[in-house]
Order: sequence, then structure tokens, then C-alpha cells
Amino acid sequence: MNKKKIINDPVYGFISIPSGLIFDLIQHPYFQRLRYIKQLGMTHLVYPGALHTRFHHALGAMHLMTMALETLCSKGHFISDEEQEAVTIAILLHDIGHGPFSHALEQTIVESISHEDISELLMDKLNDEFDGRLSMAIDIFNDTYPKKFLHQLVSSQLDMDRMDYLMRDSFFTGVSEGVISFDRIIKMLDVADDYIVVEEKGIYSIEKFLVARRLMYWQVYLHKTVIAAELLLGKILERSRELSLAGEELFATPALAHFLTNNIDIRSFINGNDHLDIFASLDDTDIMSAIKVWTKHDDFILSALCQSLSKRNLYHVEITNTPPTAQRVAELVEQAMEKYDINEDEASYFVFTDTITNKAYRVGDGSIRILMKNGSVQDITTASDNSNLEVLAKTVKKYILCYIKGL
Repeated sequence: MNKKKIINDPVYGFISIPSGLIFDLIQHPYFQRLRYIKQLGMTHLVYPGALHTRFHHALGAMHLMTMALETLCSKGHFISDEEQEAVTIAILLHDIGHGPFSHALEQTIVESISHEDISELLMDKLNDEFDGRLSMAIDIFNDTYPKKFLHQLVSSQLDMDRMDYLMRDSFFTGVSEGVISFDRIIKMLDVADDYIVVEEKGIYSIEKFLVARRLMYWQVYLHKTVIAAELLLGKILERSRELSLAGEELFATPALAHFLTNNIDIRSFINGNDHLDIFASLDDTDIMSAIKVWTKHDDFILSALCQSLSKRNLYHVEITNTPPTAQRVAELVEQAMEKYDINEDEASYFVFTDTITNKAYRVGDGSIRILMKNGSVQDITTASDNSNLEVLAKTVKKYILCYIKGL
């Protein structure tokens, strides 16, 4: 079989698949599932073009990795063919553990386990299936491989994951503030003391990268209407699980029913024989098919929430720098109880608070290092003359008040 395929990507043009093993991994059902998981959850309800998937993103990150490896090798750093294939596999599979709608339902379907944890479990399972040929990729993914700079290409504050999602999310949402000079940044990459660094002449591209990431968070990822849609989706799953665990029989695909009717924490997920395979068959279609049916369910709360999502009649969201007063929340809860004839616990589906945080850059935590012309290495915040970068390193916390429209 010819495995020398090329893929026409709307962001980068033609992408080549580097090896037969990588082709086989892309063909695997675990990876093909990513075609049916939206990269940006419910963001398409705000930016209609944001219908791209985790499949797109993984292939894009793989492509950027091949560019980065070519750059580093051209600068005299020895990376064996086996290492190149392994780090490319690590970035290709870095998101394989994402559940339906990406981050939107991360803590709803399985509690206390992140998509990174599930990615690692699925990679271990693939490694068994492929006779141990993914062992080096898993070591790089887990940062246990001796060449630490390879892991930084997969997971750091300047990795191929972030570069691709900024470019791709900007392209599909149409938010031009997210566009970065990814090709220039990659050409400026180097290695010093086993650490990925950026040549000093690439410093302004890095500044733009950090600013672009901050703007994309506020304009796209933390857009108030995106938050409203994703919180509503989370509340729907929360109510459906509450009913299912109480013995109510809900329409659901077998995979979704498994997670609605069982309390599965990280320990049982790791030790259970079936949980991982069942999770690997879940995608966005399981959730949306159930929501369409639940719009007519006898439970008022579940049907009302599902109808709100289906009609895009989302929560009203107030985002402020200080917490909403207890009196204001109590008044809204009272109104919801009176309007829908429900108790205080049930009103929490219609009125609730939450918080969001945004930190564009973390100093000292896998920080971005600049290789100066004199050979010294400095953190971007000290190497740059842009004082705004210090502001980007501060955590911004905002408070959310959500309530159903009409209160």
C-alpha cells in the first residue's frame, strides 16, 4: 500500500506524512475519531466558521514539527531518524485523549482526569498494538527522554501545539489578531544547553506571538457567548447524569450511556478494562444526538436546557472584575424558583457563578528563552524592551454570573 500521502491543508498548503508508521497511526480508529471532535467546542455559535476539528489541528502540529526538526538539524544539532519520527508521533497524538467538544466537557464526562492523562493511556494502548514502536514517543511526551528539548517542541510555552492552534483558530474564526509569524519563529529556533531557544533576531516575532495568544483568549476562547454556550452544554450533561444516576432511563448512544450511568474517577478509569475503549468511541455526535432527543424529555430542567442550546437561546453572562454580590445572586435564584416552580437546588441550573483566568505567559515555567548575540540566554521578559510583556505574565481573573434570559 502506498503510504506516501499528501494532505491539502487550508492553513499551510500541502502536508506530507513523514513515515509509514505515522500513516498507520493516522488511519487508526483512535485518531480518526478526532475528525468528529470540534477543536473549539461551541465557538461556532459565535464564529460560524469555527467548525475545524482536532484532526485538522493534530495534522497541522505534525507539519510544524517537521519544519522545526529540519531547522534544528540544519543548525548542526543531531537528531536521529528514530528520534525525529518519535517526536513527530508525540505531537501527532498529543490531543488523542480529548473528549466531545474538546475542553467544554473535560470534567463532566470523567471526573478528575485530564485529556493529557487519557492521551497517555491511549498512547500506551497503541504502543502495545504497534509492538513497542511508540516507546520513545511516549518518553518524549512524558518528558523522560534524555534530550529534553524534544519534549519542549511538544509541550512548552512555545511548542508546535500552540503555534498551530493560534494559526488555525485565527484562520477559521476570521479573527486576524491571532495570526503569527510561525514560519519565521520556527526558522529562528535553536538549542542551547538542551533547551529550545530563539535567536535574538526573532524576538519581535515572539512578542507578537504572546500578544496574539492573549488577544485570542479574550476574543475567542473566553468570549462571553462562547462561555455561555459551553457552560450550558456542561449543565445539560450534569443534569442528564443526575437523572441517570437516579435511575431515569435517558436516550443515549451506548458509549454516552456508559458514562451517564457510572461514576468513573481517574482510578477506576485507569484500572477498568472497558472505560478507555468506550471513551475512545465518544465524539460530538453522541452528545448532539442525545440533546436533540432530550429537548422533548419529561424532565422540565433537561428539556428546557436542551431547547435553549438547540435554539441558541443561551445564558445571559456578566463578566466583571469583582464577584457578584450574594444579594444579586440570591435575587436571581428567587426569580428562577418562582418563574419555573423549582427548588433552590434545581435553580442552580438556571443561575450560577463561576470564574475565568487568563495568563498569556508564565515566567520560569518552561519559559521562552532568547539566545542573545553574545551567546547568553535570557527570558523573553528581560530580553525584550517591551514592558507590556511583564503585564502578560500576570494572571487576570474575572468573575462570571450566568442566568437564564428572561429573569
